[in-house]
Amino acid sequence: MTGNTMIMVLTGSKAILGEMRTPERLSSTARAAARAAAGVRRRATGRAAVLPAVAVLLGCALAACSGTPAAAEADKVAQTPAAVPIAHTEYRSPAPIRFGDATAGPSWLGKRVLPTGPQGFAAARQTPPELRNRSIITVDYLPPPADGRFHATVRAVPADVLARSSWTEKCPVAAADLRYLTVGFRGFDGRAHTGELLANARVADDLVTVFERLFAADFPIERMRISSAARLNAPSTGDQNTTEVFACRSVRGHQGWSQHAYGLAVDLNPFQNPYQKGKVVLPELATSYLDRADARPGMALPREQAVQAFAAIGWKWGGDYRTLKDYMHFSASGG
Repeated sequence: MTGNTMIMVLTGSKAILGEMRTPERLSSTARAAARAAAGVRRRATGRAAVLPAVAVLLGCALAACSGTPAAAEADKVAQTPAAVPIAHTEYRSPAPIRFGDATAGPSWLGKRVLPTGPQGFAAARQTPPELRNRSIITVDYLPPPADGRFHATVRAVPADVLARSSWTEKCPVAAADLRYLTVGFRGFDGRAHTGELLANARVADDLVTVFERLFAADFPIERMRISSAARLNAPSTGDQNTTEVFACRSVRGHQGWSQHAYGLAVDLNPFQNPYQKGKVVLPELATSYLDRADARPGMALPREQAVQAFAAIGWKWGGDYRTLKDYMHFSASGG
């Protein structure tokens, strides 16, 4: 077919005549499609019948001009990549059911309040089976290191961080003498995570060194976050396990300030390393970890990674106390 291909589009009772220039030579497929379209146009009445024929003719004509089948063009459109979603500034990792040897915490963790005894502590209890070899997946509140390596920062305490901590003007250390640390740590899930600490400015760099050593030794830590006053004073559930430095509180069972109130002490994996004095055990459900001969991940043990790392900066360990045992506790003064 040569010359002009005429397309008649019927709109109501009016006929609009349009022209579309086609190549001098069409393929046999295009000619056949044109003939079929013409037959459809002759037989059909109304706009609904004409439009499909026009579409067929246009598609064939375009295919002949470009040399590219219409189906291939449709494939190209379908293969266009979707827009990349914008990342959110807030970070919270999912809590998978299992990762390596670690599992998500039991649903009741941190929710079952224990009755308080006359000394202000709940009675020690048998460790639940789920926590006898405690290995819980870390939920990230800060973005973990993208490269999986150890990273740390030390800076003045931001106002919003100070506001969600336990610090008040009644504490024995000025806010200006504290530092906000972010440090890498290895979780029980084997992954690298980012934790946060408030610490005295005098010991901030030393603590970075300690946690870098623990990271290199793959010593697992479950959780490292700054606690609020409300959290410190909340009724005990007996299963807490937050590694932290600053806590504006007194010595357990005494009136004087704890070394934590100065930002000069660390509690490391409290559940795996409980406090014991007589019948008092803290956390109250961690009694199975009083058996220090049964070595399990996350425990601070003599002559092993955690004790050695703190000893290297001159800090003392509560596991060496004689009148009580405070296996979680490390401090600059030994108190």
